[in-house]
Amino acid sequence: MSFKYFISSVLIILAIAISLISSPGCANIIPPQGGPRDSLPPVLEKVSPADSTLNFTGNKITFTFDEFIEVQNISENLIFSPTPSVNPYVEYKLKTVSVKLKDSLEANTTYTINFGNAIKDFTEGNPYKNFTYTFSTGNFIDSLELKGNVLLAETGKIDTTLIVMLHTNSDDSAVIKERPRYFTKLDSKGNFHFKNLPRKTFYLYALKDDNNTKRYTSDKSLFAFADKPVVINEKTEPIILNAYTAKTAEALPANNPARVAKPSGTEADKRLKYQTNLIGGQQDLLSDFYFIFNDPLKFFDVEGLKLFTDSTYTPASTFRFLIDSSNTKISLLHQWKQNTQYHIILNKSFAEDSLGKKLLKDDTLNFTTKGATDYGSLKIKLRNLELSKNPVLQILQNSQLFKSFPMTSIDFSQEMFLPGEYELRILYDSNKNGIWDPGDFFNKHLQPELTKPIDRKISVKAAWQNEFEIIL
Repeated sequence: MSFKYFISSVLIILAIAISLISSPGCANIIPPQGGPRDSLPPVLEKVSPADSTLNFTGNKITFTFDEFIEVQNISENLIFSPTPSVNPYVEYKLKTVSVKLKDSLEANTTYTINFGNAIKDFTEGNPYKNFTYTFSTGNFIDSLELKGNVLLAETGKIDTTLIVMLHTNSDDSAVIKERPRYFTKLDSKGNFHFKNLPRKTFYLYALKDDNNTKRYTSDKSLFAFADKPVVINEKTEPIILNAYTAKTAEALPANNPARVAKPSGTEADKRLKYQTNLIGGQQDLLSDFYFIFNDPLKFFDVEGLKLFTDSTYTPASTFRFLIDSSNTKISLLHQWKQNTQYHIILNKSFAEDSLGKKLLKDDTLNFTTKGATDYGSLKIKLRNLELSKNPVLQILQNSQLFKSFPMTSIDFSQEMFLPGEYELRILYDSNKNGIWDPGDFFNKHLQPELTKPIDRKISVKAAWQNEFEIIL
């Protein structure tokens, strides 16, 4: 490249650069910016027929909004009350939503259509929240209400996925065979609110409706019932429902890994699988050791388990094994010595589960016990504790029941308690058996026992006198 050509090229590039810089409107080219994000829901401009129409006779309702909209998850959101035999058909186009009634309407009845959060603007998805439309086939709108709350009887907490139902049939079987006359959902605090009710007597229930049938189809579903019929009038008081379900299998601590025999290859599917309650290879001095099996045992030989202590494998005395009624848990009962080595020898044929699985060889579990300095003392004074209701102090860790203690005074004391963070609640133990019992609706109309959570956590420290005073 000649020197003359190089100078020419530089001059051309310099001239172009100067031209770009000096040209008006060409410096700092910035793409156009949009306005602020639309965060407002669509606005309803027109309804035909109008809201709160009396002597309604049509079969179609049209809603017109100020912008393009869409309808999402209508089957999950829509509540049409009273409950029809055939749900209405909902369609949308551009700025309108149309509801076509597929079932004949009853005379002199107030109807409501609650869209939940199904209607949203098309561009940003802002929902038109809890939109409700009301009309009547008679000459007035029913205006009575029923409010209340649903709690989980076993924990005192809430489950917002439950629905609340009103039946007019007094037969207990109605919750199995019939859809409710009215139903509604719970809000974020577990509250329910029926509006536009007639002056009538209803039977009140709550239900975990996983299959969307509005019927009580499984005793494994959460369920609640009111003690007596609910008479709707201007003086109807709010009602608390306490939901319960059948007891579930005992859960292991969340941080407890599985302990299984370790064969290789295709033999892995044939091994007997179990878990233990050891944490970090240590046994709690205050608890029984136990195995939990993946499948129920069909055979168990207590002679196939042996307990030894120390490095010398000295046979331990005064221990015994128990298997629970589900045949999935074996507990070892023993007075543990602190800071001691223990060994459990498992004969390969000590147990066989319902699938025919056994240990593939003899196995040994080695662990040590904690020492006294690993624990702290614990004292709790519970002010305003209702001793006449047979209270049981329940102590929870990681949301699982850790220990429970029947209370005969407002003072609780333990010289040795495992350190950690704990939640507390009070079980009112009607039958004095020390555990929570569910209700029995169909046989006895028996409500579940109630548990009240305590809105305070406690922290127990090792080698420390941990004292707390709690006002209930």
